[in-house]
Amino acid sequence: MTLSLVCLALSYIITIYFLTNPLKHTRKFMWRRFLNWFPLGMTYSFLYMGRYNLTVAAVALGGLMTNKEFGFIASAGATMYALGLLFVGPLVDKLGGKRGMVTGALGSALMNLCMAGVIFLKLNGRLEVSMGVALAVLYSLNMLFQSFGAVSTIKVKSYWFHVRERGTFGAIFGTLISMGVYFAFDWGRAIASAVQLEQPAEPTFTRRLLDTLFALEGRTVPALWLIFAIPAGIMIVWALIDVIMLRDTPDEAGFDPLDTHDASSDDPTEAKTSYWMTIWKILSNPVILTIGVIELTSGVLRDGIVNWYLLFAKQTPLGVVGVTNNWGFWNCVTGIVGGFAAGWVSDKFFQSRRSPSAALMQIVMFATTGVMILMLMWQPLDATVESIGAADGSLAAILLAWRPMVIGVCAVSTVMAVIGVHSIMSGTATADFGGKKSAATATGVADAFSKLGSAIQAFVLGILTTKSWTYWPMFLFPFTIVGLIFAIKMWSMLPAATKRYLEQVEGKKV
Repeated sequence: MTLSLVCLALSYIITIYFLTNPLKHTRKFMWRRFLNWFPLGMTYSFLYMGRYNLTVAAVALGGLMTNKEFGFIASAGATMYALGLLFVGPLVDKLGGKRGMVTGALGSALMNLCMAGVIFLKLNGRLEVSMGVALAVLYSLNMLFQSFGAVSTIKVKSYWFHVRERGTFGAIFGTLISMGVYFAFDWGRAIASAVQLEQPAEPTFTRRLLDTLFALEGRTVPALWLIFAIPAGIMIVWALIDVIMLRDTPDEAGFDPLDTHDASSDDPTEAKTSYWMTIWKILSNPVILTIGVIELTSGVLRDGIVNWYLLFAKQTPLGVVGVTNNWGFWNCVTGIVGGFAAGWVSDKFFQSRRSPSAALMQIVMFATTGVMILMLMWQPLDATVESIGAADGSLAAILLAWRPMVIGVCAVSTVMAVIGVHSIMSGTATADFGGKKSAATATGVADAFSKLGSAIQAFVLGILTTKSWTYWPMFLFPFTIVGLIFAIKMWSMLPAATKRYLEQVEGKKV
């Protein structure tokens, strides 16, 4: 059922893509561009499955992986991702998005297979080193290859989408991220459940399929290594499709070059620049750095919710079955809404300025994390109607009964808003202000800030949540304020070439 709904949502986004054509491209161009971004996007989505499967594994492993170990592994991976982008971005700007995406997908697949091997050895009592240390090393290498994904996607997009179309691509980018989270959590949970030793009398479809492929019957330990092995196989398949289908630029596909009217339009030279010149060009750009700060806060908020809600639900009585059992689905649906809303609002109401959309989303996160704080501080986590002396039907009793649902709704609403911020800032604004020639480097810098935020939250929450889950939203809340301040700071900013296009072609005063 959830898969059907996700497919419907994707179909809707594809329909919007074909209906949104402000530059009046030919039908042939629209179809070729679709055949370019769709396999690229699906590869990016399954990269997410090979990233967030760590959280699924942590939940499935239970006591074999503590909160501190999980936080350490996730923090190490995010740090490597951030550091790797300092050279991955310029590298992709030189090699092209196609080579970057294929490299990232194949490298991540290899690391996921290695992590599957560690889990296999651990569960069979044959691992001679610490599982936490082994996974931290391999997951860090996995995240190094993962860092190729976003910058390669944006690099290709920057040549194929005009600045006035990039709000729509922001929605597509948010959809791809959201589908990746769905694959990671809901498909991953289905795999984790299907490989357990105890199974219902009537095996699920997933169990029958995996049993046919991997001969699960008769095993003495659950085959949890498949949580890593299966995404690896899927990434390899999509990487091979990319080799055949992807083209870095329209002219490589037989079309005329597209002037995208981003920052590169003011730099017509084709001269190659050195690594340090490219890095300095981006790091000395105050707009890119402002985007980076906003992305740092989004990294804290995104992984601070996505990575921790399932553990929160498992370790407290405040989880909601309808949310935990479909965590990937709810993240997918709300993420699509957030990405689409941010992109549409940007192009429709703010002349392709990206920051106003980000500011509106920051306000949503401010409200949702604030409510979560109130819900967790109001009563002890294990409070009952009897323990607080509330009468049935009283306001206190009603609030207590609805507390888990309120927290769950706030969690998925936060994901909606943060995907909106990430898609419009990292997925769109970086290409606008970095320009297509430096799109990967600009996106890399912004994404590095995002992963720095992720590393901070993973390390800190790994410690705080062992003390009390009340500290969870309290830690996240201040970052919504910082993100809002910096989004307002760049409210009116547009690349000079975009301003000229709006004034000369569309006749709009900027």
